[in-house]
Amino acid sequence: MPKAAPSSKRNARSPVDQRPFSFDRPLLAAAARFTAGISPVALMQAYTDWAQHFLFSPDKQAEIVEKAGQKWARYVDYCVRASSDPNCKACIEPLAQDRRFAGEAWQKWPFNALYQGFLLTQQWWHNATTDVGGVSKHHEDVVSFVARQLLDVVSPANFPLTNPEVLEATVKQGGMNFARGAANFREDWHRALIDGRPAGTEAFQVGRDVAITPGRVIFRNRLIELIQYAPQTEKVYAEPILIVPAWIMKYYILDLSPENSLVKYLVGKGHTVFMVSWKNPTGEHQDLGMEDYRQLGVMAALDAVSAIVPKHPIHAVGYCIGGTLLAIAAAAMARDGDKRLKSFTLFAAQTDFTEAGELMLFIDEAQVHFLEDMMSERGYLDTRQMAGAFQLLRSNDLVWSAMVQTYLKGERRPMIDLMAWNADATRMPLRMHSQYLRRLFLGNDLAEGRYEAGGRPVSLRDIRVPIFAVSTIADHVAPWRSVYKVQMLADTDVTFVLSSGGHNAGIVSPPGQPNRHHQIAVHKEHDKYVDPDAWQQAAVRHEGSWWHCWQDWLVRHSTDRVPPPPMGATGKGYAALADAPGIYVLEP
Repeated sequence: MPKAAPSSKRNARSPVDQRPFSFDRPLLAAAARFTAGISPVALMQAYTDWAQHFLFSPDKQAEIVEKAGQKWARYVDYCVRASSDPNCKACIEPLAQDRRFAGEAWQKWPFNALYQGFLLTQQWWHNATTDVGGVSKHHEDVVSFVARQLLDVVSPANFPLTNPEVLEATVKQGGMNFARGAANFREDWHRALIDGRPAGTEAFQVGRDVAITPGRVIFRNRLIELIQYAPQTEKVYAEPILIVPAWIMKYYILDLSPENSLVKYLVGKGHTVFMVSWKNPTGEHQDLGMEDYRQLGVMAALDAVSAIVPKHPIHAVGYCIGGTLLAIAAAAMARDGDKRLKSFTLFAAQTDFTEAGELMLFIDEAQVHFLEDMMSERGYLDTRQMAGAFQLLRSNDLVWSAMVQTYLKGERRPMIDLMAWNADATRMPLRMHSQYLRRLFLGNDLAEGRYEAGGRPVSLRDIRVPIFAVSTIADHVAPWRSVYKVQMLADTDVTFVLSSGGHNAGIVSPPGQPNRHHQIAVHKEHDKYVDPDAWQQAAVRHEGSWWHCWQDWLVRHSTDRVPPPPMGATGKGYAALADAPGIYVLEP
């Protein structure tokens, strides 16, 4: 009897690779236009699992009936007390991240009763969709998440007559807030039809307002441009820095306005900095896979940096998925005896995907299969579909609260460089995205030693250079407890940082900004494992940016300062091709 294929091979093999033609693809691609890329089959599987087990669980049914009665009694009691006592204590508090009802106007009758009833209903639905015996954890998370999203649609904060802040603005302004809101809606609708860029982004033009640190493109292939930044000090540290950003985003998140630019900060401190700028793929790049991104991206950039700054090892830095790819490359280099790395830094990058957070809601076999068919129509994952998934994860802030602010109150939030960058989205090639989801999210091949680079498996335990890993407390893309697992996988010293902020704002954290803090601790190679919660209790807390800590760490792992290297190396094939920011970052 033939043996079943290993799970890693099943995950690595994409159905797209095996179906040169089918009727499934056009059908599912058409369906995706109406579902925003969410697989209806995946949702049906989740709800069927939950409904069947709920149906055969009379104890759970009795429990939620009892909870409904208890919540109704609490609510009636609260309404009676609150109608006569303006200082009546709330019967339920919003979650820490829910700021919809924080305003003073919401604490007055009858609006306090409205939002308290909504929160109790939300809590009851959470009780109903969780802790049903026999339901898989993934399906439970999906059902609970969808229930929360549907309830958020009917939140009292979203309607003029039930939102006291909107009513107050309407009375004060004589309804002009609605007139401005209508104008805002018309402008946004027009922009969505033209190019999709939000209002105000034109104030942050790449190469004029952001991505303006002086430098030169010294290498270009069909996937990357490599930027070398001009020195700003008379002498520089001998070891250069190579930054590999995520290709899910434009590189200039690390070179925003001068006051928010990590690149400017580093060159100002005397570091020689190189940056990978990824090409925004189109349909003709659909066959580019993860190995292409490693070879044409990371390894090609390392070759260039080594040619320009010979005889000195490199501080490698990876952000998000760029950090994951860099980890794969570093493990392959260690396996092959390539000693060109001096240190290894991860910004909000996962190496183990077993606790990858709410993004896993959109990733299972049915959903990935659906995405592959959807991507096959164009050869890539469209920017709007990707942005929609991230918006769902933070719908209160990114969707509903923004709509209330812009259309009901008639007030636009001021555009900032980080928001403008966030609107400058990129696409994902079909093959790469499929392999990324299957091998890392579904198969967790890297953490479990099955991921192949150059035709052979790699292991993070082979990495011996010191690691500096940065995570952020409110990261919904790479949860910090997931990023933390690098300490379990790498057999070397790991300096771990937990910063305030989210996936982007926690990384773009220049010194001098208010309300910033971070925790930091070092896990030595032979230290015993400390779980994340214990680490968080013990790690030293510092006020301000973590950039200083990282720069000090880089200095400790660098040698003396030397004269700056030349800009490029013409004799070695790395001539200066253009001024930074290059042409790839400007491609729509």
